[in-house]
Amino acid sequence: MRQIMEPIFAKFSASITELKRNPGTLINQAGKNVIAILKRNKPAAYLVPAETFESLLERLEDIELGYIAP
Repeated sequence: MRQIMEPIFAKFSASITELKRNPGTLINQAGKNVIAILKRNKPAAYLVPAETFESLLERLEDIELGYIAP
């Protein structure tokens, strides 16, 4: 049986153990980039900088408003 590789949508990655060990260092090293948190070499979560997350929410809100108000 062949395993399907899941795409990782981040420039940086770290294991859950690494995240637990030193979260501040990971965040500082990634800067404004997203960090994929891996569990058994598969993405389990993404650590997104606050600025990026807020920007995504604003874009989603704009899209939703576009559907409401033609």
